[in-house]
Amino acid sequence: MTSSDANVPRPAQPYLDLELDLSRLVGTTTGKQVAKGLEITTVGQMLHQFPRRYVERGDLTDLDQLQVDEDVTILARVVDLRTRYMQTRKGTISDVIITDNSGRPSTLVISFFNGFKAKQELQPGVLAMFSGKVGTYGGNKVLTNPGYLLLPDDEMAELEVEIHASKPVPVYPATAKFPSWKTQHVIDVLLPVLDLNKIPDPVPAGIAKREKLMALAEAYEEIHQPTSMEAWPRARKRFCFQEALALQTALAQKRLEAMNQDATGRALVQGGLLDAFDAQLPYTLTAGQEEIGGLISSEIGAGHPMHRLLQGEVGSGKTVIALRAMLQVIDAGGQAAFLAPTEVLAAQHLHSITNLLGSLGAGSLLGGQHATQVTLLTGSMPAAAKKKALLAAASGEAGIVIGTHALLSDNVQFADLGLIVVDEQHRFGVEQRDSLRAKALKPPHLLVMTATPIPRTVAMTVFGDLEVSELTELPSGRAPIVTHISPLAEHPSWESRVWERTREEIDSGHQVYVVCPKIGDVVSTGSTSDSLFGSEQVIEPLEIQGGDTRPMAGVLDVVQYLRTVPALAGKRIEVLHGRLDSVDKQGTMAAFARGEIDVLVSTTVIEVGVDVHNATLMVILDADRFGISQLHQLRGRVGRGGHNGTCLLVTNLEKGHPSRKRLDAVAATADGFVLAKQDLEMRREGDILGARQSGGASGLRMLSVLRDEDLIERARQDATEIVAADPELKFHPALKLEIDMYLTEKNEAFLERG
Repeated sequence: MTSSDANVPRPAQPYLDLELDLSRLVGTTTGKQVAKGLEITTVGQMLHQFPRRYVERGDLTDLDQLQVDEDVTILARVVDLRTRYMQTRKGTISDVIITDNSGRPSTLVISFFNGFKAKQELQPGVLAMFSGKVGTYGGNKVLTNPGYLLLPDDEMAELEVEIHASKPVPVYPATAKFPSWKTQHVIDVLLPVLDLNKIPDPVPAGIAKREKLMALAEAYEEIHQPTSMEAWPRARKRFCFQEALALQTALAQKRLEAMNQDATGRALVQGGLLDAFDAQLPYTLTAGQEEIGGLISSEIGAGHPMHRLLQGEVGSGKTVIALRAMLQVIDAGGQAAFLAPTEVLAAQHLHSITNLLGSLGAGSLLGGQHATQVTLLTGSMPAAAKKKALLAAASGEAGIVIGTHALLSDNVQFADLGLIVVDEQHRFGVEQRDSLRAKALKPPHLLVMTATPIPRTVAMTVFGDLEVSELTELPSGRAPIVTHISPLAEHPSWESRVWERTREEIDSGHQVYVVCPKIGDVVSTGSTSDSLFGSEQVIEPLEIQGGDTRPMAGVLDVVQYLRTVPALAGKRIEVLHGRLDSVDKQGTMAAFARGEIDVLVSTTVIEVGVDVHNATLMVILDADRFGISQLHQLRGRVGRGGHNGTCLLVTNLEKGHPSRKRLDAVAATADGFVLAKQDLEMRREGDILGARQSGGASGLRMLSVLRDEDLIERARQDATEIVAADPELKFHPALKLEIDMYLTEKNEAFLERG
């Protein structure tokens, strides 16, 4: 043994009890219930099923903060109970009215169908925890047939119960079949039989001291069974930092691994295609384009693969940056693949790139120094055209190959693939990206682009193995987009004004998008409604507990309706949606781009990449059905030709509905990064990160990318220093063990999103 070997710590010994099947310690019946309800099967997974929040016995849940469609566990007091017979079926409905004692008139109706037990137990004055999914009925939030647990709070309760009642009540992630208190019961059985001191601490002692972290064993106790409301925040901080350090260390290892890979450097070539392209550009690059372009150029010229995420607003000039990078690679003898998520978007990129190149895109690598061939490859192309494109890619004749998932096929080959550009990365999986990279002789350079703004901490956490660049300024010629809400619930007459406004835009020589949340079905001939939005059907609460059942505007119905609207008489109105044949889709977009269509009624197929400079108005129907980032993306389709753009967000929701907050946010600002942060605040982070929305095993245990921003930055710095000094973590065996345990199949996707 060498002296250096003697200094290497022995591998950390895992606490093997954490790997046991949960049934071994809590019983077969309970183990099966947990597996079915939470998808948890081991002791370690259960131990790390941390509470979402805590409440004191006097802290009743703020009912105003409940979100529709959210699985919730709430602590509330019953104020009334009414039982009535159902009109459409046999049996009774017991409506339990609960309050949060906030001083506001905040109540919630909980409906139990044939709830004989609930009718007996949930009398006025009773304190209970309720667990279920928030729905709506008659414009009000409701719970239907939730699980519930009675909580004793009278003076005659047993001493043990009173002592327990003085402690904070943990509220765990819940599912429909496994409410919070069932998780608490399992944890209460589990903790006494575990020796928590045997779990190795993954946080180096010096860092734990600097962060003033609670001891690990104590933290497990206080996170699950807090002794006071002051104790659990310290336990939460310990596990947040521990999780951030494990995640950031794994990402730092991936960055180091990428740095050590061999790649073909594609250094700048003087007097080549790139110089010719820059010389003919009709406008000056922005300072941001110059800076990021120079950075990418130097990374492409290096001997290890570039891994960079480029994000910027719609129209900020990302395509020009990508094209300049592709031309640098072509000048150096390589090829570039441009991967787009849809055929419509691929065709749009072909159009915009060939327009930017002009005569420089009219040749081939074999045909001249100052020309290259740009080829399109999609799944629906005719066999002859596809064969020609495949040959151009394999021979090297095509310098740029633009395509959809068809690029990933086994029969697609490249002569020398040097750069991959991925547009709208979130639409592609890990396997798809890797299958394209495998077509290169050496690891290719990778440029990922997105117009969906990503908050900095999300990028740091989810795309942590990529270097991130942001384009924050818009090129000259981009006009501002004004966004207004059209609330038809308050102003039904505004619907006709929307179509009059559409006519005015057309009469001014411009074009209009009308966006719908679904394709829909054509209404039968002669049954055209007097209004675009049909009357809502009154239904029993039981039918709505699974989510929103309001009718949605569909493309096929809307286009037929618009052809009957007097304000649009004689105007050219066409449809675009995903069910159309690929040739029809491309033909429709081309006709719209040529100005041969006045109103294009579409689904979100036009969300990204579609570039029609004469389109100045977008009407989004049932806008409350879309997320903030999607609304922001959609409205970026107008105002692209120097003309002012307008977006109308049409909604039938009443003022004060939670979903109206999203519309208010979009109407209030055009800054995508501000909206991305607000989106993160309004939604569960699982939605943003791609994790599960509730219950079960999710991507992040305790970490909040919004709340824990400073902590994540410190952990990232620590992780970078640890990996730089100890790449294989030989001197940090407990941290290595934590990473191995943490990177389950579900959350390893965080490390592969780039």
